[in-house]
Amino acid sequence: MSMPEPPNIVLIMADQWRGDALGAAGHPVVQTPFLDQLASRGVRFSRAYSASPTCIPARASLHTGMSAASHGRVGYQDHVPWNYQVTLAGELTRAGYQTQAVGKMHVYPERSQLGFQNVILHSPTGIVRMARQRGLDPDLVDDYLPWLRQQLGRDATYFDHGIDSNSYVARPWDKPEHTHPTNFVATQAADFLRRRDPRKPFFLFASFNAPHPPYDPPAWAFEQYLDLPMPEPPVGDWVDRFAAQTDSANPSAWVADVDDRTLRRARAGYFGHMSHVDQQIAFLLAELEHHGVRDNTYVCFVSDHGEMLGDHHLFRKGFPYEGSARIPALLAGPGLAGGAVRDEVVELRDVMPTLLECAGVEIPATVEGRSLLGPARGVEEPWREYLHGEHVMFGESQQWLTDGRTKYVWFSGSGHEQLFDLQTDPAETHDLAGGPSSAQMLGRWRERLVRELSGRHEGFTDGRRLIPGRPVSACLPHATGTGSDR
Repeated sequence: MSMPEPPNIVLIMADQWRGDALGAAGHPVVQTPFLDQLASRGVRFSRAYSASPTCIPARASLHTGMSAASHGRVGYQDHVPWNYQVTLAGELTRAGYQTQAVGKMHVYPERSQLGFQNVILHSPTGIVRMARQRGLDPDLVDDYLPWLRQQLGRDATYFDHGIDSNSYVARPWDKPEHTHPTNFVATQAADFLRRRDPRKPFFLFASFNAPHPPYDPPAWAFEQYLDLPMPEPPVGDWVDRFAAQTDSANPSAWVADVDDRTLRRARAGYFGHMSHVDQQIAFLLAELEHHGVRDNTYVCFVSDHGEMLGDHHLFRKGFPYEGSARIPALLAGPGLAGGAVRDEVVELRDVMPTLLECAGVEIPATVEGRSLLGPARGVEEPWREYLHGEHVMFGESQQWLTDGRTKYVWFSGSGHEQLFDLQTDPAETHDLAGGPSSAQMLGRWRERLVRELSGRHEGFTDGRRLIPGRPVSACLPHATGTGSDR
């Protein structure tokens, strides 16, 4: 009797895609019909988070299955080597999978393969510019740029329209649509499906830079949102918490009070990117069907983090709030019932064990995440009580915990606390921490954070109480290793 063929794995990652920005999640503006269709074929996890919500620490959790404290990246810091010996791609490669990455990796050195047999790299504009500052040929850190020159001529670049890679300024793409970075990732990923060895199962990682700025989607995608009614961004009663960081004259600011017209264009650019990515994902999924492998392929869609997009006058990512930390998470494939929605609190470190279990590959002992395959199949099992998140920003660590119903935030510099009821106040507009009726609840969450931080390098706690004012760094001493010093 012949053994069943191992399933294929496709992991699609977007960059900076908010968890609420899916039609399937009820978003009032953004249109994502093809991702909604993927959700209808599989499972949507409605409480998925990026525990350290910027590119580098989030991707480290994705590829290693470890928490920030264990992989050592508790904030954003470039040029720290990625020396992890156990990765998702590496385990699948060892198990006989043909492994291919296409698109954004955001690792260092930039050509690190993380266990993939081959990488076709698209580095965003900031990394290309940093390469130039280091005296490197940009082609050494990016495959898209030389490809673009082949399409448009030797002087072509993808940042000559002047929009910065972290700016909220938006404008349509100024070149033929087929040359857009989003199209490049989708077409290169589809070409792998044509060139792959048909005797092997495959793992394809398709990683889009969008909807991360620059907000430069094709004109059709941008313009369809310009005149649509937009909900007002929420502004919490705690908005003055970041007043000292306000820089409204800087279009790449983290904190700014932006005029309505500029914000409308930013949202049109952001949502336009999403519609464009959605259609390119549809193209890639159609290629699975064209090659006859759709029915034996698991498809997972996630983002590395969200985007504040003006909520509470905040932009970009790194914050503990829902716009920044909550992400989309979809899983479809063999044996999964269509249209299911699960409310377990899940995170990026769960992706590695999930996809390894889908492939029937043993989960390494270094992995701290949990496989989502059981919940995706409708199995009711004990789950984590809460999620611990953290990120170094503005010279302090923003530590947070959530069980999907309540969120607790502690700022390591000042010791300031926040408490939100996500059930009645999902936009986090009312901070409950100052009310006398919340003292008992604050105490319970504070005790949980003390347990999470005990034994940590920074000395955030002595095991009994939280200690503010400790020095912090975006990388713990073991950031280039494989384990924890906890």
